[in-house]
Parts: sequence; C-alpha cells; structure tokens
Amino acid sequence: MSTTYYIGADVHSNSIEMAIQNRKKIVKRYTIPASISAASQVLDSLQGKKHMAIEEGPMAGWLYRNLRQKVDSFVVADPRRNKLISSDGDHDDKIDSAKLALLLAGGYLREVYHSDDDRRVELKHWVGLYHDRIRDAVRNINKIRARCRMHGLTIPRKVLRQPEHRAAWLSKLKNPVLGKQLLMLWIGYDATAQQAHIAKQHLINLSKKYLIIRLWKNLAGIGVIRAVTIFAFLDTPWRFKKKNKLWKYCGVGLQRTASGTDKKGKPKPARLQLPWASNRILKNAILGAALSAINQKQNTFKSDYERMVQNGIIPSNARHTVARKILTVMWGMWKRSYQFDPAIATLSKPAEQCVCM
Repeated sequence: MSTTYYIGADVHSNSIEMAIQNRKKIVKRYTIPASISAASQVLDSLQGKKHMAIEEGPMAGWLYRNLRQKVDSFVVADPRRNKLISSDGDHDDKIDSAKLALLLAGGYLREVYHSDDDRRVELKHWVGLYHDRIRDAVRNINKIRARCRMHGLTIPRKVLRQPEHRAAWLSKLKNPVLGKQLLMLWIGYDATAQQAHIAKQHLINLSKKYLIIRLWKNLAGIGVIRAVTIFAFLDTPWRFKKKNKLWKYCGVGLQRTASGTDKKGKPKPARLQLPWASNRILKNAILGAALSAINQKQNTFKSDYERMVQNGIIPSNARHTVARKILTVMWGMWKRSYQFDPAIATLSKPAEQCVCM
C-alpha cells in the first residue's frame, strides 16, 4: 500500500516552512531556503503519493511552474478562504504550514489558477506591469491637479501631459513655489508615462502571436489593451465550465443570497448583488468595454442597451448586462476561434450560438 503525503508550505522570501502530514499526523517538518533545489530535495526524499499546497503570493507562480512535476498535485490556495481558520489560535510558520496540510488533506482549499505556459506568463507580467504604471501615472496626474487647485488654478490638459507646453504656462504663474513643486511632480509623471509606453509596446508585440486577440479587436468597445488584458488574465477559455462562473470572476456576474423566512413562514426573496471578490483588472476592462460600446456608433451591444433602458431597466443594470454579453461573446469566440456575427447574437442565446464563421 503506497503512502500518501500532504505537504503544506508556508512561503517567505528567504525561507520555506514545510509540514508533511501522513495519516492525519504531522510526521516531518523542514525549514529550507526559498529555492527550487532545496524544495526539490525534500520532495524527492518522500516515497509515495505527494500532494502539495501553498498560498497565493508573489512566489506562488514560480514555485508552481518549477515544482508541479515533483508531486502528484500542486494546489495554490486562495488565502482569503483560509483566513478564519489560519487566524484561529496561535500563529507562526510551523502552525500555518501544518494547518495548510490539514486543509489540503480534507479538500477544503480553493485553488487559484496558474498557467504553466512561460509565454503566457510573460505576457501576463507585461500586462500587469502596464496597468501598474498606468495607475501610478494617474496618481501623479491627480497630485498635480490637486496641487493646482490648492492655489485656485485649473491646469490645461496639454500642459499636464505635454512637456513642450509647460514652460510657457509656468512662466505665467505668480507663485514660484508652486512652479517648483509642479516641476518635481512632473518628474514622477513623465517617468511613469514613459514606462507605461514601453510596457504597452512589449505587450502589443507579444499579442501579435495570438489569433483570438485580432478577432476580439473587431468587437465594439474592445481595443488592443482590453483584448490583451482579458486574454492574459483568463489564459484559457476552459477554466470555467459555465458562463456564470466567468461573469463572477470578472466582477459582472450576480451572486444570490437568501436566508430565513417571513412572518408567514415563506422563504424570503433572494437578494442579487455583484460579487465582492473578483479580479479588479478584468472588471475594469469589461465594464470599460461596455461603456465604450454603448457610446460608439450603432452596434449590437448599443442596440441592446437602448432597448433595455426603454423597457425600464436602470442604466447601471443595463450596462452590466451589456458587459456580460460582451464577455460571453468573447468566451464563445475563444473556444471556437470564430469571427463574431452580430446578426445572430441575442442576449438569450449562449456563447456557442453567438459566433459563426
């Protein structure tokens, strides 16, 4: 009879604390350097079936891609779901790794998806870096505008973004201290804007290898950045068995909550609301696509939005419905690599029927 080991690993930048469970008991513990060679040595020393779990973090993808061949299953767990259990009682690396092994053996971990394709991982890293630089650039812009408002000034857009217009505008300022402060803030903005431009060029070049991104760009509201973002963060259309799960992951699906009964003993009506736990980058991308499609010239998504508003649906709900339709269409196109045909796309049809040659 083969031995089955459940391995929980608490990962830090310099070390990994490993707890190995067998037959509901912790049989071994290891404190090793945070390296692939050290972890591989421990895993190779175990004879039998090996199931390993770590929590999602900055090093999770690196460990997953390099150690998944060493074990029978490798789970990257969602730490939010483990929080109540892990925070109960004493808390240190040895206890945390043991609890993770127990949760893995019991099947209570929610797995976080990680790609094993190095090219997809590289693309996702560039996309994430681009959005990070954009957030920093927006933050710097807001600081510059706020600094001007403190002196009752409104800074023109071209002065804010284009260096060649700044000198003339600064020369008209009556407050020299404000000018020095703006020059300092512009250093940060110009740097992040340049970094965002570099990241954008890299992700555009990498995206040219994928046919589905070119097909998505033909959809209303979908440009190259949104197409690459959705592609990089979803990685594959086969992650989700149902479109409802895809919607919730992207933050535009509805989750149902119901509890208790009323005075007559009947169940209280369920409450539908948007999920709190979702991928924020994907949510921004798909909602932005819906807004762009609604504001563009006539297209099938805009027609659906206008019809829903005319039928009494509030605009925010109509926008989310359009976002779900765009996401469903993209999902169907991805699974079959087909061109979208708006003539047969309706809100009542599943994704498979919303695409054709």
